[in-house]
Formats: sequence, structure tokens, C-alpha cells
Amino acid sequence: MELRDKKVIITGISKGIGKALALALLEKGAHVTGLGQTQPDYQHAKLHFIQTDVRDFQQVEKSFAEALSRWNNELHVLINNAGLGYFGKLEDTSLDQFHEMMNVNVNGVFYACKLALPIMKAAKYGHIITISSVAGLEAYPEVGAYCASKFAVKAMMESLYKEVRYDKIKVTCLYPGSVKTDFFRNSPGIKAHDFMLMPEDVATAMVQVLETPDNYHVVNYEVRPLRPKGE
Repeated sequence: MELRDKKVIITGISKGIGKALALALLEKGAHVTGLGQTQPDYQHAKLHFIQTDVRDFQQVEKSFAEALSRWNNELHVLINNAGLGYFGKLEDTSLDQFHEMMNVNVNGVFYACKLALPIMKAAKYGHIITISSVAGLEAYPEVGAYCASKFAVKAMMESLYKEVRYDKIKVTCLYPGSVKTDFFRNSPGIKAHDFMLMPEDVATAMVQVLETPDNYHVVNYEVRPLRPKGE
């Protein structure tokens, strides 16, 4: 896909991977609409931010309508990046924490895909990238609720790619290991460090996936730091 002037919606663009992806796509000449709760600390002529809580379908629907009205009902790329995690034993996970992870990590992805797919199907063109986690591939102790949300994302995306491949829509699920972002703010025992993946490197890989030829489909993309503890 040639990214210049392509229309891209990204959820969660204020920090981390989302910010790095937005900046990389803007550099390629894409038009980016970012949905999120926090105003980004960067600006660009082709960047439009809409304050949106991805847990609320009506808000997401309204934001999509605004973006599509600016773009003559075109949408070429959706990147489901918004997500969060709380770590701890399952019995110690609060109901609020569990529901928030499910609402953001699973429901938010479903809402965005549901709204993007009719536009992409009508155009017979599009690419959906969803950020899962290595915690969506294998379970870890004291990460049970978060793993459950990311396993759900994996299942949703694997089903979706089989549903829409003949509509000429690509679906890619990314499974990163630890990335140096503020993701670990809810896990006091883990601090981000330089042996983790860099968000800019993850963004570069995703741009390369987007730029693949139309008949080249990256379905699952697992990336991990080579030496996560620096040893």
C-alpha cells in the first residue's frame, strides 16, 4: 500500500506505540485521525484528534462519523492500539479493573472494527491492524485477566481475517513483548527500561506491514526484545 494521502484512524495516539505509529504515518504523508482520551503533545497539518472513550460505542460511532465526513467517506487503515493492563493475582483483581480491561482491550476493538468494516467492504480495500500482546499467545501468572482480554483479541482477529480476506481487506494482529512505554504504570513491580522494545521500532515494523503488496498478507506478527532483562 502506498501510504501517501491514505486515510488512517488510530486509537490511543497520545503515547507509546500509538504516538510512534501516528508520527511514522504522518511522515509517510498519510492523513491520521487519532481517537483517545488525552490530547497528544504533538501537532501536524494532517493530524486530527477527537477526544473519544473507546469503551463507549456511541462516542466511537460519533468520532468515526466525524472522521469519515472529513475524508469523503474514505477509510484505508484502522489501527486498534488503545489498551491497558492491570497485573496481579486473579482473586486480587478488582471488578473495576477487570471490566476496564475488557471494555478497552476487547469491546473497543470490536466497536472500531464494526464501524470500519462496512466502509472498507464497499471500497474492496483496507487494512486493520490490532495490537494484542505476547500475553495473547501464552498465559503468565499474575496476568490472568489481562491475558484473557488479549486472548480474546487474538480470537477476534483470526476469525475476522478469514471473514474478510475475499473482500480484499487485510487483518494483521501484532503480538509485542515488553515495550518501553508507560504501559507498566499500573504494575509497580515492573519499570520500563532500555532493553525493552522501542515504540519507534515497533511502529517501523507496522509501517512496513502496511506497505506490503496488495496480495501479501501478514496475519500474525510476533515481536519480542532479544534480551528483555539485559543479561
